[in-house]
Amino acid sequence: MQVESATTPTLTRQQRRDAAGEEVQNLFNEILTQAGQSGYASAEAYESENSVETDIQQTWDDWFTVSNAGNYPDGVSSQDLKTGYGQILVRAYNEGGYLDPKGFLSGLSDEDLEIIQHVSRLVDPINPNAITDEGALNLLIPMPAQVDANNDGLTQVGKGNSIRFPDSRTPEAVVNAWNETTADMPPAEKMMYELRMKLSVITANIIVDDNGQFVRQREPGDADWVNPMAADNYSYQDLAQQYLDYLDYFKNQIPPDQYEKDTAFWTDFKQTLAKHGAQ
Repeated sequence: MQVESATTPTLTRQQRRDAAGEEVQNLFNEILTQAGQSGYASAEAYESENSVETDIQQTWDDWFTVSNAGNYPDGVSSQDLKTGYGQILVRAYNEGGYLDPKGFLSGLSDEDLEIIQHVSRLVDPINPNAITDEGALNLLIPMPAQVDANNDGLTQVGKGNSIRFPDSRTPEAVVNAWNETTADMPPAEKMMYELRMKLSVITANIIVDDNGQFVRQREPGDADWVNPMAADNYSYQDLAQQYLDYLDYFKNQIPPDQYEKDTAFWTDFKQTLAKHGAQ
């Protein structure tokens, strides 16, 4: 009798990056919640026989190795960044950096701040006194686990704001539905749908007059900034249906192939949300 050996499917680089990112999320969710910070809503329970310090270094190394795209300034070594940032993360854990991120950053050397700057791909040097608590905190968290601490719909790293979906506030059931729906989608196409998922955060902060004319746009940090996705009754299924209604209304103005592709996506996503028990 011939016995055939089972083969494990080869993961793509993106799949390996996603898997490593989930490990980072699980670990740093534990670290952040222990420090009284908001964590990552879709993270799984962190379980390990290693010390936290060992796992910080290992999960960071694993994610950076598969994610590093290079293109750092002349004279900056990616290996030095990987080693140096890992050491800073361990120090932050041991020295209260996740309790007081701005205070911790203020105590770092210029060399350490430069390592964080390059890892975070910031243009300007880091001034801990010129950034928010969220901006400081996320400088001490690897990218996959960075959090929207103030629930404004944006993730701030240093002085910069970014739109991400899923982000740290996205419910686990929604993340699972999203991952299933977009599993085989090309990265560029997936990025476009990610932007559409968060578009309401931008449009909700555009002020128009009674005639529909632009008046002004609220900026992140403004007292009247709003995040519609933070509402307790926010429904991702309703959002998918809104896009389907939009497509039907403008069907004759949309190229047929685009209409069919978008309709298929939003229909599939809405059904998958329901399957996972997400609103």
